Amino acid sequence: MAQIPIIMPQLGESIAEATIVHFLVDVGQEVQADQDVIEVETNKATMNVTAPCSGKVEKLLVDLNESYPVGAVLGMLAVAADEARRVGLDVPEGREEGAMNRTGGHGDSVSVRRRGVEPTVRGLPVPAQAAGASYMSPRMKARMQELGLHAADLAGVAGSGAGGRVTIQDFEAFLAQLEQHRLTPASSMRVAVADAMRRSWTRPLATVALPVNIDVLLAHRKQQTLKPGPALYALRALALALAENSAPAGRLVGHHIVHPDEIDIGFAVEAEDGVLVPVLRKANQQTLSELLPKYNNLVASARQRRLPPDATGGSIATVTNFGTFGLTWATPIPLPEQTLVLGMGAGRTVPFWNAEAKQFVPVMEVNLTLSFDHRVLDGGAAGRLLARIAELMANPADL
Repeated sequence: MAQIPIIMPQLGESIAEATIVHFLVDVGQEVQADQDVIEVETNKATMNVTAPCSGKVEKLLVDLNESYPVGAVLGMLAVAADEARRVGLDVPEGREEGAMNRTGGHGDSVSVRRRGVEPTVRGLPVPAQAAGASYMSPRMKARMQELGLHAADLAGVAGSGAGGRVTIQDFEAFLAQLEQHRLTPASSMRVAVADAMRRSWTRPLATVALPVNIDVLLAHRKQQTLKPGPALYALRALALALAENSAPAGRLVGHHIVHPDEIDIGFAVEAEDGVLVPVLRKANQQTLSELLPKYNNLVASARQRRLPPDATGGSIATVTNFGTFGLTWATPIPLPEQTLVLGMGAGRTVPFWNAEAKQFVPVMEVNLTLSFDHRVLDGGAAGRLLARIAELMANPADL
């Protein structure tokens, strides 16, 4: 006779454990496949655990009114060898390669081998079955908190628990594997940026883009004594567009859109091992020439990491000029407390059809991208906002 375990099944997507309420069969009783054998209770409902196949209840390994996790062995069935083979399970004789050891609630060790299709996709950077830590037990949460880790840090870990869940054993094995690699400490700024991006990614984000001719803008800049950068033109245009309609910069809280009181716009500045976002307050109420000295001072302070407290936080949107890195297109991520981030790519000379001259002429063009919280904005509203920004940038004298 073969021994087959009765295992606590996955009783719901968010169910991690269940409490034993009632034994529906006795030890020594014959049962049929899919017969109810144990009644359990979760935080949502009372359900039954069924027998995996026909056989005789050999032992019950759990106690009434005790909770057991998904995947725990609740009992053992004694089944005929042909019945075990029918359901794709058998008990290897002696020590066979590929056997999987399961330990019951009372320390009984059962060696079970599951026959199935071997995977044919190999060489992936992350295992195909790795679902990450979708559920974490209190013990695992405590261990991760002790080490300063987040669930996102386990995104590439293949769990061995029920439904592919990451167990504490998987977690400790992951830590042991890390110690075999070269490790360098992350700076406090890098950790802060990582935490902000992790929180930002909890929202559905989307991006729209628009190519914009900046020849007029560059001509206007050339005429100025103190020359603002293209990103400051974009920042001022964004501020004016949001002053006309602040809803796109609103935040969704429950069933309400919270509109901003002031048009405070941040801008990204690369600092050592990270990015800082100083803020220009009431950017819609100041002209481009008034904003320029404040902008330059904040850039210098950010690069020295000496920003005053009143120059950070509280902004409703951010402008980032990824074109300074030679990039023509990117999808920046809004900060956790913001709905919008406007990006500007590197300028490129491209052919443009001049209808009056009936020929192509070279123009300087940049890609503007607008990444946004899709809960607050749809593509149409984001596209209209981006078009309005481009329209304002086309008239730089009015900025």
